[in-house]
Amino acid sequence: MAEPINFPGNVDWSGENPGISLKEKPDGPFVALASFFRVVLSPHGRGHALVLLQSPQDANPPAELANVCLHDNEPLARYLVAEFVSFFGAWKGLPGLAGLVYRKLDRVEAVGDPASNYSEIVTGGDLSVRLDWSGLGKPFCFALPPDKSATGKHHMPSLFVPCTDARIMVNNRVLPGRPVPREIAGHSLTTAMLAFSETWIRA
Repeated sequence: MAEPINFPGNVDWSGENPGISLKEKPDGPFVALASFFRVVLSPHGRGHALVLLQSPQDANPPAELANVCLHDNEPLARYLVAEFVSFFGAWKGLPGLAGLVYRKLDRVEAVGDPASNYSEIVTGGDLSVRLDWSGLGKPFCFALPPDKSATGKHHMPSLFVPCTDARIMVNNRVLPGRPVPREIAGHSLTTAMLAFSETWIRA
């Protein structure tokens, strides 16, 4: 019988974390980013959070281009931003995170099939955000060791579904940019992907 795979350490959170990071030019800055969380276990309980940067390079954008976090559990949302999102490769050091506004969400809805096209729709007050992933590829599982994870502190077993295209819509307005190629765990994908069965274990 094969030996089980054990990950020593404390489980900080587990759930889903699909994301979209968009550029207008492959060698240019990110112009729009969204990271969605559906958390089933954490020190702050269950909950949802959508971290949206419409103006990644601006800490104080105009109201219509605000950088927001829509959530149904504010302590969890602030924990995810401070301990995880702030360390993600596309997000690290972006001025837009410094001026993030936290707002209560009213509704979360997942639409479609991760085998073909998939969407997450989040509404809060007068704000409606739709994340669309299309051209979805073959799912793959992997586990990053702490020194290869975004935080440098966690084992990260995950299931990823790569995609070729994605978009972010805010109140029916499509944000600029497209996902660009990247590689992770020997797989070619883009800066937009579905991340399910994701667990962050502090080493």
